[in-house]
Amino acid sequence: MSIFFFATFTLLVAFIAWRATRNTNENSSDGYFLGGRSLTGPVIAGSLLLTNLSTEQIVGMNGVSFRDGLPIMAYEVVAAIAMVFTAFILLPKYLKSGIATIPQFLERRYGKSTKTIVSLLFLLGYAISMLPTVLYSGALAINTMFDIPESLGMSAESSLWVTVWAIGIIGSIYAIFGGLKAVAVSDSINAIGLIVGGSLIPIFGLMHIGNGNVFEGLNILTTALPEKFDIIGGPDSDVPFWTLFTGMIIVNFYYWGTNQAIIQRALGAKSLKEGQKGLLLAAFIKILGPFIVVLPGIIAFYIFNGNLSNADEAYPMLVKAVLPTMFIGFFAAVLFGAILSSFNSALNSSVTLFGLDFYKEYINKTATEKQVVKAGKIFGIVLAIFSMAIAPLLYGVQGGIFTYLQELNGTHSVPILAIILVGIFSKRVTTKAANISILFSVIVYLIMLYVIRPICLESGTYFPNFLHLMGIIFIFALVIMFIVSTIKPRDTDYIQEFTKQVDITNWKYLKPVGFIITTMVVALYIYLS
Repeated sequence: MSIFFFATFTLLVAFIAWRATRNTNENSSDGYFLGGRSLTGPVIAGSLLLTNLSTEQIVGMNGVSFRDGLPIMAYEVVAAIAMVFTAFILLPKYLKSGIATIPQFLERRYGKSTKTIVSLLFLLGYAISMLPTVLYSGALAINTMFDIPESLGMSAESSLWVTVWAIGIIGSIYAIFGGLKAVAVSDSINAIGLIVGGSLIPIFGLMHIGNGNVFEGLNILTTALPEKFDIIGGPDSDVPFWTLFTGMIIVNFYYWGTNQAIIQRALGAKSLKEGQKGLLLAAFIKILGPFIVVLPGIIAFYIFNGNLSNADEAYPMLVKAVLPTMFIGFFAAVLFGAILSSFNSALNSSVTLFGLDFYKEYINKTATEKQVVKAGKIFGIVLAIFSMAIAPLLYGVQGGIFTYLQELNGTHSVPILAIILVGIFSKRVTTKAANISILFSVIVYLIMLYVIRPICLESGTYFPNFLHLMGIIFIFALVIMFIVSTIKPRDTDYIQEFTKQVDITNWKYLKPVGFIITTMVVALYIYLS
């Protein structure tokens, strides 16, 4: 029965996505890469949420909360602030420029060399961190919920290879042959299912603890594990409180405002108003996110007495333990949709970056739009195969899959956010300054994290949390840009050229809704502290 519900829901989503996209011209750049610039607020919100809320979030964050408790929720709630900032400041700039990719914006602001460097960083980030972690965490969840290793008569690690390749092939078909609109439509449907299904897990978990009473279960949980509900977090926490003002801000502002895989949804908006609606609706729902991606991990710690060898298995083990059998198939289908969403979103963005920023720019400058799309699809197939080949190697990664992903993402998130913000707010910073800042940030971050940190840990010497390290390097990146530009400034001030493709009138409720969301985040932290 579970398999029947799984197959039915998955095929239904695919059919609806096909119906919604069959009239979109997928042979044009706008049609394939931006959904014909026709996305509405609710579709953008659903796609934003499901692109983000995949198994690397659900499995990974609950794995961290299993170990560390509530502080990890900062990744969710601070995201709401970042989305408000993007709706107010960044999205209007992007849509006025009529861009399809963030590197295109950087080319106009700094030049071709900066665009190429950033495009390469994006592609490396997707290939090495985002795509493999989505596949790995998704395969781990599906394997645990359906007992795939036992069914195949294989070890847990060996069966990951089978599941990873199955997910990867299906996701590749969506992303490579469907374009952004197919991705966004299927995301919106799965987002509803994920919010509903994801909410059932903590509810059934609390009922399990409280003998059928949710509130009694919550009371037992908070009484038995008060240390797990300390939102401030100690110095050994994965997210110490003060990182909210250093690396946590950088992580979220980069992710929601400059990450191609995310912002591409808003770039496909039919108007600025619809893009802002989508961002703020997603921001509001994001505040409720800890209920789905943090609380289950704490519930799992209580139910299993903290006795799991791999914290990343906490969430799928909890689902298996508390969710009634009749819901397993539906929830697995929704989770499968979430896996596909993040995977095909990153893959679609990679195809976009390669087609527009490498193939058209360096390989075939006279290529037609149809040729650009075709080249992007071929690259997507190669990238998908590469990601599927390395994803199973992440099994049992130290510190958990979510922390691994965030640490590696710091390589590109720090310099990209720095040069975009400076590019928007400063008219004098030069191309050379931006490029030097990028190279400095990438090299120093990698050396500090993967060379210096192991030496410090082995000798017992203090080493800052990687989020603090990101904040420190971000400041240095800014200083370098302004120093280099002072020594050799631009001949003239940069003036942004507007080639808007859609209506850029602000949503009339932008300010009050943005204020309400920001207030809710601050109030939540005050209440939980």
